Amino acid sequence: MGQAWVWAGGDAVAGAMTVVHCKIRHHRANDTASTMKPIQLFDPASSTYTYLLFDQASREALIIDPVDEQIERDLAVLHEYGLRLVWAVETHAHADHITSAGQLAELAGARTAAPLGCGIGTAGVQLQHGDTLRFGAETLQALHTPGHTAGSMSFVWRDHVFTGDTLLIQGCGRTDFQSGSASALYHSITRVLFALPEQTTVWPGHDYQGRSHSSIGQEKAGNARIAGKSEAEFLATMAALDLPRPRRIDEAVPANLSSGLRHDADGALLMQPRPTQAGYAGDVSPPLAWRWVQAGEAVLVDVRTDAEREWVGFVPGGVPVAWKQWPGMALNPQFDQAIQQAAAGGKKLVLLCRSGVRSIAAAQRATQLGLEAFNILEGFEGDPNAQAQRGQLGGWRHHGLPWRQH
Repeated sequence: MGQAWVWAGGDAVAGAMTVVHCKIRHHRANDTASTMKPIQLFDPASSTYTYLLFDQASREALIIDPVDEQIERDLAVLHEYGLRLVWAVETHAHADHITSAGQLAELAGARTAAPLGCGIGTAGVQLQHGDTLRFGAETLQALHTPGHTAGSMSFVWRDHVFTGDTLLIQGCGRTDFQSGSASALYHSITRVLFALPEQTTVWPGHDYQGRSHSSIGQEKAGNARIAGKSEAEFLATMAALDLPRPRRIDEAVPANLSSGLRHDADGALLMQPRPTQAGYAGDVSPPLAWRWVQAGEAVLVDVRTDAEREWVGFVPGGVPVAWKQWPGMALNPQFDQAIQQAAAGGKKLVLLCRSGVRSIAAAQRATQLGLEAFNILEGFEGDPNAQAQRGQLGGWRHHGLPWRQH
């Protein structure tokens, strides 16, 4: 059984529409499954479709496969329709464009979600087959549909399915790179997607001929690549495609494995440690700290109290070594021993607290013990805003990095 992921809060919007090539076609909707439609947006450079779904009663929204070069357009649509983005979701790690999911986490406050098998380590939620994402009263369900890539997913919302590069209109995704498998794709389409009701609307990740959507029934009956074909016939068809290598694959895939947070150009400063004269190795941004942890170069040490980790949230795999503890926020007498144990493998340490204050003191003490210790800027929750609320001005969660809550 899948896991349900929930984001609380938001308000309401009263209609549904479709957006193609940035031209808006309105579909005024009643609150019924048969009339609710997604907002469809198109990136001409990559022929990529992006989808915005929303809950009419809360204005909470979810975006699927956003494109970095279209982020201003997407933010404008959110603003125009009064939507609060709570999820940025990927169908797979794309090879033809760079996602804006990481930027949307920072600029719009969304959480990021991606298929577990795609290696997108910066995604806050790693989706497995059957998992659901909640936005308001609406639910998006993940279906593992490997083939185009090993981790590819499709998503079901009401009577719609968003198929990414798995099933296209009159076609399907290629399978000759990124751990692709024609056999897996055949089974994903015929056994998973074609098992959906025939009236289910198919919203593809791309189209190169101006078509916007299809249906499961139409594709079962007439998809030129797979309809009526045996697995052997389908494998032969895919083997004969001889498609050119995607032009942006060497740029796009590495960036998309970090939710589009690029390690060059405007992302360069974010992904470099900052030297300090304060008696520890330096300061690092949350994305850089996570990159080091994912690469096996560092150990993340959470120096918050046990109560904070329990009630506010924690980073999976982080080593809990409180700097201070309740009652009274007294210094932890076991800190020295525990921090040395955390560094026993010889890796550098990246220290996380609530907002980047206690972690400085802890990093200074670790340095005195002969360890290479870095402070994670902004902490887990970031600084408070004008209303004394945390989570909007930086922090681990604000960057859309992995975290959990008991």
